[in-house]
Parts: sequence; structure tokens; C-alpha cells
Amino acid sequence: MPLQNRVTPLGELIATPERGLVYGNRGCLHDEHGTIRRQWQVKRWISCRLEFRGRRRVDGPMPAGRYTGLFFLDEATALAAGHRPCAECRNADYRSFLALTGAAGADDLDRRLHGERLGRNPERDIPSLPDGAFVLLGEEPWLVLAGELLRWTPAGYTERRAAAGRASSLTPQTSLDVLGSGWCGSVPLLHPSCR
Repeated sequence: MPLQNRVTPLGELIATPERGLVYGNRGCLHDEHGTIRRQWQVKRWISCRLEFRGRRRVDGPMPAGRYTGLFFLDEATALAAGHRPCAECRNADYRSFLALTGAAGADDLDRRLHGERLGRNPERDIPSLPDGAFVLLGEEPWLVLAGELLRWTPAGYTERRAAAGRASSLTPQTSLDVLGSGWCGSVPLLHPSCR
């Protein structure tokens, strides 16, 4: 039975067998039985490598009192959900992200992203959004990529349509600004299914 530790572009935690290409956390979200009890514990929402210094992030039991390991389809999904690069396993990405945002440090960046997570979804012109951004059409998240919208699913991107009109933006403004610079980190920005 899959754990409820897969993250959608909406930031929701779901149970699905697909693991994804990026790892992360928001603190300890589960109880001693592995049941999710809250959506976040700390404002420091990070995205990490699946492997780092011999550590492999794999699905498995969630030890009581430890952070809840989360999985994202790709970096675009993590950014839309309000996460940012980890300062330990993705230090160069973190420093680049920090420089592009003009944040004074991790606390400043995390406060800014937290405020945007709580008050997001402004309507935008879809063609004006950078590749890697997400919008909400109906109740579903769609990825903006090269003049098209691709429907997100836990297993990858499916249906395509022209990127036209207006829609609510899911990706926080800080991350939109970073994506608009052409930034690309060391973990996969996009799942291979988008090709």
C-alpha cells in the first residue's frame, strides 16, 4: 500500500505508487502509525536529490518523530507546491536560487515562500508564464511548456493543449521569477513524459 507522501503541484499529499524524481520534506507530518496528521510543520519546505553522499531516499516506513520524506514527480512540481532547493544536498542550486530571489538568507526566502503558499493563485495570462510554471484549469494542475499546457498526473504528463487565455497560477511568484531567469537546478526540472 503506497504511503501518503507524494506531493501534487497544489501542495497536497496523496497516496499513489508513483515515486517521482525529486525528494523533500516539510518537517514531521505523520504520527507514530505513519498517518499524515498535518500538511506542514515548518516553513522550510525543501526539495532534495534522491541520492546524496551514499544516502538513497527510498519509500519505506516513516519513523515516529522524524521528518516525513516526500516525493515529487519533478522539480517543477516541487516549485509549484512551494518548495525550494535544499542547502545541503543541492547547495549550488540553493545559492543560485537565493541569489536570483535577492533573499538575505534561508529564513528570509522561507518566510517569503510561506507567505506566497498561503495567499497564491492569482489569475495570469498563461502565455506570459515561464516554462516550468503550473496553472490550475478547472480542478487540475497543468504545466506551461513551450507554448503548450500539459496535464499533470502522478505518473507523468499527459494531454496537451495550447497555452492560451488566463488561469490561476499555482507556482509562487518567487519561484516564477527564478524560472523566468532560465534557472535549472541539478535535479530533473521536468519528468521525461513531457517530451
